[in-house]
Amino acid sequence: MEKAKTTFQGIYGMMWDKPALRAEMLNRDKTALVIIDMVNGFVREGQMKNDLAEDIIEPIVDLMKYFKENRMPVVAFGDCHEKDSPEFDRYPEHCVKGTSEAEIVREIAEEGGYDYIVKSSTNGFLEEEFQQWLADHPDITDFVITGVCTDICVMQFCLTAKAWFDKMGKTSRMILPLNAVETYDKGGHQITLTNTMAVYFMEENGTEVYFEINLKGTNPFEIIDAAEGK
Repeated sequence: MEKAKTTFQGIYGMMWDKPALRAEMLNRDKTALVIIDMVNGFVREGQMKNDLAEDIIEPIVDLMKYFKENRMPVVAFGDCHEKDSPEFDRYPEHCVKGTSEAEIVREIAEEGGYDYIVKSSTNGFLEEEFQQWLADHPDITDFVITGVCTDICVMQFCLTAKAWFDKMGKTSRMILPLNAVETYDKGGHQITLTNTMAVYFMEENGTEVYFEINLKGTNPFEIIDAAEGK
């Protein structure tokens, strides 16, 4: 047990002591911003309300502005389920279609400029509409991934996307800015453990992890120039 504790402390230190990435190091022709489940039901109301997610709204909106200014695509996924569906019966905490819970939070909705894709499972990459989006954007291989929850929907998208591009024989980049992702702290779901281990697993599987995407050229953290994607 003591060894496990020491190991976790080491992983925690590595995961949360990351440099920033210069925004200009993103390939504008190949990179899209992905926003996962920043809906009212996971941020501001309902069974899965998570006050911690409020802190990532501003960094996400800042990224949206940068991507729009540089004519780079933005995709927003929104958890949404029919109330009488078998999926909803199994997971009643999901957001109900046609209610305010299923709506994107106001700040992100007002910024706009994104392709909106309804997500009926924890893995948005599997949605048919997103598969069509990929087909319509064949040059996009790199993704800056934001939203909630780090250890569920965000991680599943990262791992699946990376595996899919590997299978297709394409070089890709999954880029995770830690200041723009979050999970929840409730019951046995301990936020420090779940956040840290999710980030660790993503990085072990090829995701590039940074403190933030630096948009202003100044930052108290080390800023690095990223080389080619992994």
